[in-house]
Amino acid sequence: MSSLDQDSIAKTPAIDWHLAADVLLRAVTAVAFSAFAIGAISHWIAAPTRITLLLLVVANCFTTGLTLIARTPVRRDWRPLALLCSLGGTYGCLAYNLNTGVQVVPETIGALLQIGGIGWQLFAKVSLKRAFGILPANRGVVSHGAYRFVRHPMYLGYFVTDLGFLLTNFSPFNLTVHVVQLAFQIGRILQEEKMLETDAAYRCYRNAVRYRFIPLVF
Repeated sequence: MSSLDQDSIAKTPAIDWHLAADVLLRAVTAVAFSAFAIGAISHWIAAPTRITLLLLVVANCFTTGLTLIARTPVRRDWRPLALLCSLGGTYGCLAYNLNTGVQVVPETIGALLQIGGIGWQLFAKVSLKRAFGILPANRGVVSHGAYRFVRHPMYLGYFVTDLGFLLTNFSPFNLTVHVVQLAFQIGRILQEEKMLETDAAYRCYRNAVRYRFIPLVF
């Protein structure tokens, strides 16, 4: 092999597998939530009084859109458990049965819960700017805005939004989906904090803000 060929091989950039995986994850997220939105809107068109169904679509499109433009961190947690909890917490809502269920509370109450949850998500994401994503990562310690109240406010927003849908479209299946997704979200939080606790700034923040994502509970 000539020296010219060797130089050409040496200058060929190596594939960044983490970057490739990140692009794939964002693409899968876009496709999955787009398919969900199309299916949900078809249900809503058939029953336009189901405001909670429309708001579920709005919330998920909002979450997906911002995730796609999130800043790529230097280091993320790609371990299997962290990946499983993150994907389960993100995609769990796609398993909801969108057919009409039992209204535990009136549609208006469920919609108000969802609007509150979406508003809280927006507050949390504005606090973070573009420093958020699906997988656990150290994107810098944020202690202002929504992060003054709980350490993972976005997950609180997701929980309240999905709770609004569940209470107006209740079924044993949807309750199971909600509980399983919550379990994944708790696992996601624990995996994130396991990674972040190596940062002295985060340890100080953790000591200042007691609760993770549900005040007075967890």
